[in-house]
Amino acid sequence: MVQPIHLKDKSEINLMRRANMVVHDVLQAVKEMGVPGATTADMNAKAAEIIKKAGGTATFLNYTFSGNKSKPFPATICAAKNEVVVHGFPDKTPLKEGDIVSIDCGCKLGGYCGDSAITFPIGKVSPLANKLMNTTIKCLEAAISKCVEGNRIGDIASAIQALAEKEGFGVVREFVGHGIGKEMHEAPHVPNFGKAGQGRILRAGLVIAIEPMVTEGTYEVVVLDDGWTVVTKDRKLAAHFEHTVAITKGEPFVLSRP
Repeated sequence: MVQPIHLKDKSEINLMRRANMVVHDVLQAVKEMGVPGATTADMNAKAAEIIKKAGGTATFLNYTFSGNKSKPFPATICAAKNEVVVHGFPDKTPLKEGDIVSIDCGCKLGGYCGDSAITFPIGKVSPLANKLMNTTIKCLEAAISKCVEGNRIGDIASAIQALAEKEGFGVVREFVGHGIGKEMHEAPHVPNFGKAGQGRILRAGLVIAIEPMVTEGTYEVVVLDDGWTVVTKDRKLAAHFEHTVAITKGEPFVLSRP
């Protein structure tokens, strides 16, 4: 059954903008903390502090999904290091020179959600790691450029896949972007791979979280025994960037950046 889509009006989009700006503040703060010796546990504490001060709630904390009801997510942020793609747990292990770290954060404020993610280097990283991160950013920007009324979800997906694979990288299939609004995850799914001209038509008022997950090697992933942490099957590097984007009558409105 095709899930219904809730198109947002201007007032709803403005509320989502507020929530997304809290997420933006979190991501900028944790990125500044990203030096050798820092821990993702400390980043998690900073994220919780910022969200609480803003009057919001952390949407990831205690989140569950069908099939994993007995293991709520234990943190405010998802912290993914090196071969971890998404949904990693923050911990007290000191970060090392050469690591790359992805931080994903969600916040609910005024009844509406914001969601965004970044990947950043710890000190000096390899040329390959830099290329992977830069390519993933470019994939996200290419996807955003397709967020025009009348285009289709497949246009977004195809733009990501084409650019990533052109640079010799893989694109994760098993995890995708999503609609967002009063709930963190709403219809439709927004894959990072697919064919242009296919999928649902983009309408003004649709708000989606686009999140390319790009890998150094294979696109295949596995979930660890904790039920959450997703790693590349070949244990090679992964990068993840995400923005929440509103489809309008004109240009795409990226709610999660200034």
